[in-house]
Amino acid sequence: MNKYKETFGVDISKDVFDVYGSESGHSQFKNDEQGFKLFVKTLASDSLVVMEATGYYHYRLAQFLYKNDVCVSVVNPLSVKRFIQMKLSKIKTDKSDAKAICNYGLSNEVPLYNALTDVQAECLQLFRLMDSYLKKRTATKNKLHGEEVLGTPSKYVYRSLRRDLKHFDKEVKGIENHLLELVKQDQQQQLTLLTSIPGIGIKTALFLVVITDGFSKFEKASQLCSYVGITPTIRESGSSVRGRSRISKVGNKKLRNLLFLCAFNACKHNKGCREIYERIVAKGKSKKLALIAVANKLLKQAFAIAKSGLPYDENFVSVLTKG
Repeated sequence: MNKYKETFGVDISKDVFDVYGSESGHSQFKNDEQGFKLFVKTLASDSLVVMEATGYYHYRLAQFLYKNDVCVSVVNPLSVKRFIQMKLSKIKTDKSDAKAICNYGLSNEVPLYNALTDVQAECLQLFRLMDSYLKKRTATKNKLHGEEVLGTPSKYVYRSLRRDLKHFDKEVKGIENHLLELVKQDQQQQLTLLTSIPGIGIKTALFLVVITDGFSKFEKASQLCSYVGITPTIRESGSSVRGRSRISKVGNKKLRNLLFLCAFNACKHNKGCREIYERIVAKGKSKKLALIAVANKLLKQAFAIAKSGLPYDENFVSVLTKG
């Protein structure tokens, strides 16, 4: 039993967020500032609002509530999922998710949210904008290829697409440069340490620093791996194991995808990662599974190096990687 007058579970999506109060039950609000204000009006003093870390969607609401002196907790989605599985709940709706998060907050001592700094908030906005540009750039490249396949593409269409492509390239480069300037203000040393790891590029290093607040949000590497969603899970019943082991796919999808891309380079140039990759493939496992293991190893290396303050050394073994 927690110390708060009422606990609220929030399941947030792109357009709306569902709320379940331990005393007041279910309600729903628009995922915008007006919806945030209406929600705050329903909260009694000494209330606790619990929500999952869901990529970008939870940040605005968490920041708003924090600035309005509401106690907020942002929890790992994997922890909530395991809690639901323990309760053997088979109902899957936004309303039931909000209730499950509420019950999780009632049953567990959850950490209180610390608001993002202005630099962190701007960095996340920039990453969101860059993602949008990257998707548009990929779509433009595909259209350009499609026009070329026709054999006799329209010169006007071709030139227009080339201009769009050049524009997206320029914008992405500008965002990357601005992100680098912002993060360097507070975390230059962390960036230098992370990019010393073979396989981790500047973009992944930037995102790691921003998302983890310079790795201060996590005490163990295992907590970070769970948050990202690259912790292997095994489906089993009793003594019988059913299905292959697989990653949880619950956590920060953006960071997980970045690390997976880094794994291709790491398994060639990073000694520890290469050994893991070759060992798993030699056992007859799939290359995809081996790359997931490499991504997991990369993240643990990043955690150990950030916490130790020492640059990458392929012969150095840290006990932090076992956390």
